Amino acid sequence: MKTKPILEEFTLPCGVIIKNRIAKAAMTERLANKKQQATKAIVDLYKHWSSNGAGLLISGNIMVDGRYKEASANIVLEDESGIESLREVAKVATQNNTQFWAQINHAGRQASIFSTFKPIAPSAIQLKKLMLFAKPKAMTVAEIKDVENRFVTTAILAKKAGCTGVQIHAAHGYLLSQFLSPKTNKREDDYGGSIENRARLLFDIVKRVRVELGDNFPVSVKLNSADFQRGGFNEEDAMYVIQYLETLHIDLLEISGGTYENIVFLTERYERESTRQREAYFLDFAKKIKKQTTLPIMVTGGFRSQKFCNEVLANKELEMIGFARPFITDENFPKIFLEDENYRVGDATFDFKIKKMKDFAEAGFYDYQIHQLAKGKRLNPKYNPYLAVLRLTKNELVKGWL
Repeated sequence: MKTKPILEEFTLPCGVIIKNRIAKAAMTERLANKKQQATKAIVDLYKHWSSNGAGLLISGNIMVDGRYKEASANIVLEDESGIESLREVAKVATQNNTQFWAQINHAGRQASIFSTFKPIAPSAIQLKKLMLFAKPKAMTVAEIKDVENRFVTTAILAKKAGCTGVQIHAAHGYLLSQFLSPKTNKREDDYGGSIENRARLLFDIVKRVRVELGDNFPVSVKLNSADFQRGGFNEEDAMYVIQYLETLHIDLLEISGGTYENIVFLTERYERESTRQREAYFLDFAKKIKKQTTLPIMVTGGFRSQKFCNEVLANKELEMIGFARPFITDENFPKIFLEDENYRVGDATFDFKIKKMKDFAEAGFYDYQIHQLAKGKRLNPKYNPYLAVLRLTKNELVKGWL
């Protein structure tokens, strides 16, 4: 009897085998302690996820610099002090032959005021959203080199902690994405101008991480197909970056899109007719990539039925399928999804009238669900989105400033 494509193993270019084609994409956990280290709650969360059948679990943001976090309760992995606590997470996350990769990141100008009033970025261009982000300082070359070193150091520490791979986050408007985009990168030195220069920091990091971690260790990159902003990072830029990344021998490229100013990745409002008809987001771009590169591709966003997953895998449109929300809207995902080809993932829905804060409400809503899972409690799809805003604000305030 022929195995369904979604259940088939996948061998990465480095030789590591992922037991099936389902991955949990990164979702920020906001569960670190005051020392910015992993907690029992994070251990329990990944113990739950590793027991439900996914082939790959990618961590939420693990920050390379504690001064510039994406959220107040992010894990920060700057030195040896954070290894033991992360090792406990890796130990449970890799149970059942599951891969567990550390997503490593730097927020840049998207470090909120709860994290710092003095963010850094390629250029001094402020993110104007709900007055939550201070105007950044344009980085010196020395600061750019420091960031490069920090990414490499964090990758090495993640491997020491037992993570079985790393993902370098160069999407969603965080620092590496800020360098890639001409909208946020107005530099006139070797790190600005042409796409070759704007991608220099990402390429230098990937080169060094590959050398330090070895040829047999999975190295992945998360990249926007586009920022969906006029004058921003576009598909032509992305294609150049992808073709170069292939020469650097990365093992998996995750395709996403958007920034905090246009939050396609969070609110999933990428509404081309073709994507509505075919379930998934970013598949159109993935097909273009497949014509020009042999890199293994992971697409996250919008997949809802096993039948469709099997279809795109059989057509070799991608190699891995990423899910995020289904992991926090269904306690048993993806176990039942893998067993029942007729099972369809449902979406939590809620009504929130304040348009400018809707994405903030959604972030708080899903953050609440993650914390419910970490406590071993049932999910609450009817959780009030207004309470979600208050809860997220309170948590960021308390953990960030007090």
